[in-house]
Amino acid sequence: MKSLFCIALVMLFSMCALRARAGQVSHRRVLVLYENGGHHLAYSLAAKNWLNKLATDSGLTIDYITDAQQIGPGSLDHYQLIIQLDYPPYSWPLRAEKAFQQYIEKGKGGWLGFHHATLLGQFDGYPLWSWFAHFMGDIRFKNYISTFANGMVKVEDGKHPVMEGVPATFLIEKEEWYTYNLSPRGKVKVLASVDESTYEPSATIKMGDHPVVWVNPQVKARNVYIFMGHSPQLFKNEAYKRLVSNAIFWALRT
Repeated sequence: MKSLFCIALVMLFSMCALRARAGQVSHRRVLVLYENGGHHLAYSLAAKNWLNKLATDSGLTIDYITDAQQIGPGSLDHYQLIIQLDYPPYSWPLRAEKAFQQYIEKGKGGWLGFHHATLLGQFDGYPLWSWFAHFMGDIRFKNYISTFANGMVKVEDGKHPVMEGVPATFLIEKEEWYTYNLSPRGKVKVLASVDESTYEPSATIKMGDHPVVWVNPQVKARNVYIFMGHSPQLFKNEAYKRLVSNAIFWALRT
């Protein structure tokens, strides 16, 4: 009887702990800005399916938009997290840029960006968004592996909450692997990088020091950038899913 009582107590404490963690993020509202076209659409749709399940399991409410034109003064105030899901940092109207910048600088909520969020430069006739480039570590997009390559990602800060339970190294398949004019290291806190010597097939487009996951502690908003975000197969990768889940819940603790 005593052993059964002890087991019951352990189960009770475990349930309380789970409820406490859920309570930290329940009733939180998340805005997801994603591309509704192009060759990254398959990734965006796979991400939506995964995010919807996560929201159901965690008590989150997610609103989806496909155009930064919908962002303006006050439109972000009731969101505790913004996810920039393969949406580039250009073509935003000025009112959207100002609203987003204020959200980040004042720490009104958290931010999680993927892949296209570092497509920084002059694209499609739009100028560089200088503030966003500074936010991402003063980088500019330079090149990418258009033929795709597998690569091994190395965790650099295993103690950071975003990396909790993520293997020290994990394989990412069929990725474009952007390069930039310089490494953001020193301007941001790097959590993981890709080992370019592991590219399969081998590629000549390399950076040397190549961060792929980082946070910028210079702004008030909790923020995480995760470069990997091309293939929908990423949502079958357990390490990647753990990384994204960790990033969401960490950024929500604002």
